[in-house]
Amino acid sequence: MAYTTQDVHNKVKKLLYSLTGITLAENKDIMISNRIDKLKRDSKYKGDIMELLESIENGSYVTEFINSFTTNKTHFFREDFHFVDLKNRVLPEFANSGKKVNMYCSASSTGEEPYSMAMTVFEAKEELGKYMDASIIATDIDTNVLQYAANGVYRFSKSSKEFPDWIKPQKYFKRRVQKGLAGEEVLIKVKDELKKMLTFQVMNLNDAKYPFSNNQFDVVFCRNVLIYFSAEDQNTILRKLFSHLKIGGTLYLGHSENPQDLINYVTRVGQNIFVKEREIIWL
Repeated sequence: MAYTTQDVHNKVKKLLYSLTGITLAENKDIMISNRIDKLKRDSKYKGDIMELLESIENGSYVTEFINSFTTNKTHFFREDFHFVDLKNRVLPEFANSGKKVNMYCSASSTGEEPYSMAMTVFEAKEELGKYMDASIIATDIDTNVLQYAANGVYRFSKSSKEFPDWIKPQKYFKRRVQKGLAGEEVLIKVKDELKKMLTFQVMNLNDAKYPFSNNQFDVVFCRNVLIYFSAEDQNTILRKLFSHLKIGGTLYLGHSENPQDLINYVTRVGQNIFVKEREIIWL
C-alpha cells in the first residue's frame, strides 16, 4: 500500500505518544524524517519505513525507537540559581537536624543535572562543616543516556564557563588521558564518592504509577521536560510527582514551566521554586 511522508510522520507521532506521552509539534517533521531514517540504518532493518513502524507497534525495536526521539540537551549547573537555593536554603536544615535528605531528578538525561545536585550537597557539607546523609534517584526513559550517566565520563573544555564560581571541577572529577581531542578539550570522570550518592534507573514520566512511596522525597527536580508533553499530561505528571514530595519539600521546575493545578498548594520561594504546603485530595 502506498503511503506519504505525512503518513509516516503521523504514525511516528502516534507511536511516540502512546509509548512515552511525548507530543511532537508540527514543526518537527524534518527532525522526524532524519531520526526515523537513522533508526532504520542503525537497526539494519530491511523493510520500508512504514513496515519498521508497524514492527515497533508490535513490540520490536521499541527501546531503540524511544531512544531515537528523546531530547537530551543538558549541561552541568543549568539554571544555577536552583543549585544556589538548594545549597543555601534547603540543605542547611538537614545538616542541622541530622535527617537524611532524599532527592529525585526526573529526566536526568546524560547525568549532568543529578551530578550537579550531588556536588551541591558536598559543597553545603563543606561550608557548614557538618555531616549530611543524602541520596539522589535519577531517572530517564532513554537507556542510552542513562548508561552514559552511570559511566560518568564527559568532555570538558578548560575555558568552559559551565561550572559556577563556587564549584572547582577538580574536586569532583578525575582527568582522563584521551588522544584526538581538539584544543582545550579533555575527558573528565566523576569521582566515586560523588557516584555513590546516585542511583540511575529507567522510568517513563507518563507511566500510570511511579516506583516511589508517598512523601518519599524532600527535593524534586523536574526541569525542562514538561514542555515535551501536552498541557493535560503536564498536569497529570505534576500531580504524581507531588504525591511523592513531602510537605515542606521543594519542587524545582524549568524556566518556561509552571505548577499548573498545584499552584494553590505550594508557596513560590524563588524563580520556579515551589515549597509544598499541603496535600491534595483529588476527586
